[in-house]
Amino acid sequence: MTERQATTTLWRPTGPEELELVRALDWRGWPPRLPDQPIFYPVLNEEYAVRIARDWNVPHSGAGFVTRFEVDSAFLSRYPVRQAGGRTIVELWVPAEELEEFNAHIVGRIEVVHAFT
Repeated sequence: MTERQATTTLWRPTGPEELELVRALDWRGWPPRLPDQPIFYPVLNEEYAVRIARDWNVPHSGAGFVTRFEVDSAFLSRYPVRQAGGRTIVELWVPAEELEEFNAHIVGRIEVVHAFT
């Protein structure tokens, strides 16, 4: 009998362009960061992701999406939780140069759980 890998659920608010790149990666990873994006920051709660997708992505891109995905918990322990505001505004900061390795630790597929237009 195999032991189930412990995972952590993360969310990522995203706009339509990034979502298309995720789709092109068969929902299994995040695209490389642009030169002006040194950090990839998934968030640790759905409510915070919804606020960003609805209140920031929609005005800037015409649509906002919230994705949910699982990542190997042991791997994630290398990234400290960053509080970006209030008690529930928490995220991880993954350096852009580590994103490929981060993607390799995603368990299953990235899924869209909310869409805003």
